[in-house]
Amino acid sequence: MRQVFLVTYDISDDRRRERVFKILRGFGDHMQFSVFRCETSAMELVRLRAALTDAINHGEDQVLFADLGPVEGRGSSAISAIGRGYTHPDRHAIVF
Repeated sequence: MRQVFLVTYDISDDRRRERVFKILRGFGDHMQFSVFRCETSAMELVRLRAALTDAINHGEDQVLFADLGPVEGRGSSAISAIGRGYTHPDRHAIVF
């Protein structure tokens, strides 16, 4: 089962912040400056957390995970917006 997580970060160092951004970009959709929407399996979540654990300074940085629920349930509709609306991008596999 895939879960939807809202992942936010507060990273004080530019190099670490760029590294965290790149890690999260590989797992989810960039919504705002320090906010990603990630759909992950249990194993992908373990890999994401491990990569972020290695990338941050635990005394200075913070990464927060908000579990929005299963993709098939509440997770697909848990985000709403005021102003410019949020549209979930469709991801399609490209096979060469």
